[in-house]
Amino acid sequence: MLNNIKKVLVSEEQILEKCKQLGQQISKDYEGKNLIVVGLLKGCVPFMSDLTKNISIPIQIDYMQVSSYHGGTESTGNVKVIKDLDYNINGLDVLIAEDIVDTGKTLKKVMEIFNLRGVNSIKIVTLLDKPEGRVVELIADYVGFTIPKEFVVGYGLDFDEYYRNLPFVGVLKEEVYSK
Repeated sequence: MLNNIKKVLVSEEQILEKCKQLGQQISKDYEGKNLIVVGLLKGCVPFMSDLTKNISIPIQIDYMQVSSYHGGTESTGNVKVIKDLDYNINGLDVLIAEDIVDTGKTLKKVMEIFNLRGVNSIKIVTLLDKPEGRVVELIADYVGFTIPKEFVVGYGLDFDEYYRNLPFVGVLKEEVYSK
């Protein structure tokens, strides 16, 4: 598995330190509010786990699974809800936890869905931001790392459901996904 990684882009140590910083900022910004952190499965799991450990205010946690990749390396733009939320988010402050913001299409659609459900506010926290990939207007409110337009895996990010378990974010060798 490691042989397929061209280079480590963000180390485990850097990620854990950033989760601490983001958690402290979110705790400060949402003090006294009714916050629910919604993770977009499956890629968010490692990031959301480490992030929420560093949030010091009371929060609720829920998950939604949406897909726009359907097995490829680029978003199709066709967003499909696979697993919806368990909680009613009407009147809540929602913080969407995402592994990576790339095209922005998926997040834009999820935000539209949440707004229709009467949320008080919506913000985005993402481990990785890839602004060069953006095709819709969208800015994450909390960003761990801004990265170049490369195909990355690890720390929740996958290629064909593999590599999620790497403890770092790495660039996948092109020959692995261009077959």
